[in-house]
Amino acid sequence: MYRIALPLLGLFLSLGMSRAQDALLSPADFLKHPYGGQFTPHHQVVDYVEYIARESERVELLTYGYTHEGRPLLLAFISSPANLTRLEEIRQNHLRQAGFLDGVAINESPVAIVWLSFGVHGNEAGATESSMGVLHALADPGHAETGKYLENTLVILDPAVNPDGNNRYTNWYRQVAPLEADPLEFTREHQEPWPGGRENHYLFDLNRDWAWGTQSETRDRLEQYQRWLPHIHVDYHEQMPNDPYYFAPGAEPYHPAITQWQRDFQVEIGKNNASYFDREGWLYFTREYFDLFYPGYGDTYPTFAGAIGMTYEQAGHGRSGRSIELENGDTLTLADRIDHHTTTALSTVEIASRNAQGLVRQFVEFYNRSRTNPPGPFKSFVIRASNPPDQLRAFTRFLDMHQIAYGKAGKRRSLEAYDYLTGATYTTAISDEDLVVSAYQPAGALAQVLLEPVASLSDSLTYDITAWSAILAYGFDALALATRLEPEAPWQPLPYQKGNWPEQAPYAFLLPWTSVEDARFLGSLLREGIVVRVATKPFRIDGRDYERGTLVITRADNRKWEGFHRQVKSLAEAGERNLVAIGSGFVETGFDFGSESMRLLRSPKIALIAPAGADPDAFGSAWYYFEQVLQYPVSILDASGFHPSKLEGMDLLILPDGYYSWDENIRSRLADWLRSGGKVIAIGRALDWLQYVGGVHLTVADTTPKVEKPEEKIPERYEERERNALSKQIPGAIFKAVVDNSHPVGFGIPDSYFTLKRGARAFSYLEKAGNVAYLEEEPFSLGFVGSEAKLKVKKTLVLGAEAIGKGSAVYFVDDPLFRGFWHSGHLLFANAVFFGDCKLFVFLTSRRSVKLFDDVNISFDFTAKTQRPLRGHKYSLRFSLRLSVFAVHS
Repeated sequence: MYRIALPLLGLFLSLGMSRAQDALLSPADFLKHPYGGQFTPHHQVVDYVEYIARESERVELLTYGYTHEGRPLLLAFISSPANLTRLEEIRQNHLRQAGFLDGVAINESPVAIVWLSFGVHGNEAGATESSMGVLHALADPGHAETGKYLENTLVILDPAVNPDGNNRYTNWYRQVAPLEADPLEFTREHQEPWPGGRENHYLFDLNRDWAWGTQSETRDRLEQYQRWLPHIHVDYHEQMPNDPYYFAPGAEPYHPAITQWQRDFQVEIGKNNASYFDREGWLYFTREYFDLFYPGYGDTYPTFAGAIGMTYEQAGHGRSGRSIELENGDTLTLADRIDHHTTTALSTVEIASRNAQGLVRQFVEFYNRSRTNPPGPFKSFVIRASNPPDQLRAFTRFLDMHQIAYGKAGKRRSLEAYDYLTGATYTTAISDEDLVVSAYQPAGALAQVLLEPVASLSDSLTYDITAWSAILAYGFDALALATRLEPEAPWQPLPYQKGNWPEQAPYAFLLPWTSVEDARFLGSLLREGIVVRVATKPFRIDGRDYERGTLVITRADNRKWEGFHRQVKSLAEAGERNLVAIGSGFVETGFDFGSESMRLLRSPKIALIAPAGADPDAFGSAWYYFEQVLQYPVSILDASGFHPSKLEGMDLLILPDGYYSWDENIRSRLADWLRSGGKVIAIGRALDWLQYVGGVHLTVADTTPKVEKPEEKIPERYEERERNALSKQIPGAIFKAVVDNSHPVGFGIPDSYFTLKRGARAFSYLEKAGNVAYLEEEPFSLGFVGSEAKLKVKKTLVLGAEAIGKGSAVYFVDDPLFRGFWHSGHLLFANAVFFGDCKLFVFLTSRRSVKLFDDVNISFDFTAKTQRPLRGHKYSLRFSLRLSVFAVHS
């Protein structure tokens, strides 16, 4: 029998024993295994939550979505029966107080809203196990104390934020675990295999996704969260086994948008939790490690939405199994983990109930301040109407997801503003069509946090990235104003109009290349077998200019298709693409459609490596990109057991960010595959391995300043070592890179690209190859950059491409798909996929040595700049000759 102690409120109960007076079955009574003695499969968690909702008059249940694998996402609304009968009335009055609904809020007895989220990381399974005990303690009419709390408190409980990850972990554990738990940490039940259950189906960390909503689970949750906007939100986690319990208050740095009240009330909640832990003699810590800065977490995002947002971390994690020996000689059990989380959950509900009036008052004050005096330095944000329409539409969906209001400027004016592209502040013109976001609105504080160029950092020793502006993530030409600017007209995206399609097929269809939506459409054409060209040079036809990257779909290339234009029309309408029909291939300027500058494209067969042992997020970002963003098929190959022979029939190999330990034989065979026409895209740490493949000309940059006599260093204090190491680090900062958009991999990209750099990895500029994006001598950056790291990355490569025999390679030093939210990187990556083999020039170098007479040789270096033939029969060569004469010594 596994005893689950509930020290809180004097409820020293054993949930392993049923009580005659209980109206509801406890988890121990309901489940088919001992509660706290084995992990509960997700479907049985659902069964228990549904059972409680059916039987308890304190609970209503909502299915708010489904995961990628079809598992339900649940919210249990727990309160007094009287409150549940007027649940919608409570919600609407609450939103009126915040300013999100029109009408006058009723001054009634305050109801505190507490949202408890369990198990955002699936292999931190003690959290989801705890949710059942918390639900029972709140829903059971036999628990009189919790019934009192629910008279003025509404608890919203999510038992499993990440059902797919939870299922992956619990299924694996139940399959490998012995009958009796083995506490030895080196045994199989404590060695969770890659990728583990932490992430969701696509291996995204849902606890980094609150701000971006890239995953369906997050979007569904945010829809409900914005409907309720709780006063308190707790995100339940587990950490390494030897770390005891963590609860609020959080560690520095705090984001400047966090109010003093939010800081202070975290302390009050922490003290209440501590009182119960002190009583039991349980270890805990506060104010360390878990800071409140980056907005993607389950503690920070709710905080920026007015709540007291907190992370609670219990020792456990996927390594602990049902029991594990600790370094202090004790044994941590699953029952212990349930005990601790259940205690803090009920403690948090208790203090919310005691302070309901103050919570409601301060919540209202938070939103009043947002509407009347938003805290940040920038009060308005202007997104130029000249930005790509697809990007603008995606951005407004992002704003809608967060209930951030926006509109059109409505009239022209000149104002002083900060320019996102240059980092300079000057007076500039604002168009009447520009999109405007004012911080003077209920969601103003959240808007400032998400859109501002960078936030001030009180402590550079932080948990995550230090710059994340959504405006730069979308790559916008935009402005930030220190003054108030209100939109004067509603902003509506240009609706897709089908247009008048010709009855007969035109000479060609054209589509300018500006967004990943265009890339998605290209993929759909290629998959259907429609022949497409890409313009590698600008041209003008019918009075309109077209840039490099324009897609050209000619009738001549598709003669095998009877009525091909109807198929193109169907795909264009499905992808909402406005194609331009052209009646002739004779251009006004530039090259005609039959020119070699109109490069034929083909549908690549793609292999994506799953690098076992590496961070699953990087692989997951690429997997998600192909299946959900680009909607293009990809074959996934495990890194373990990989050999280039498995690439037969494949055109493109993608190596996501990660550590690769393949041997020299694989390097050699991969080099042969590339020379024979294969293509590779490598990201981040994959370059560390790829740089030694034959034909790859990556070299690690050495930008360390040379000094004749280095300064004598004073030995550092032990306590300062961690902080001093920051000088060599870039935890996550935005850098402005120069872009060569005449290169195919740069097509459709502006002259500059903001890259999110998460480390000081640096490679020199490529010689005789394409430096598609690179940092200059003094690159503009936002966020924390260590002093030594800043020197290391200047004048280094961001994105490169080169020919290797008949094949090619594309090098991303920084991951453009990181966490799925860096939208400007999506088109760049699509270029690498579809245009990466459009090699405009290949450099061929040969050395010949001729003996002139006995002691003198003459050496010739021939370099031929070769325009690669588009039809395989013409070469245009430009030769340079380097002559060197040297003596031959006998």
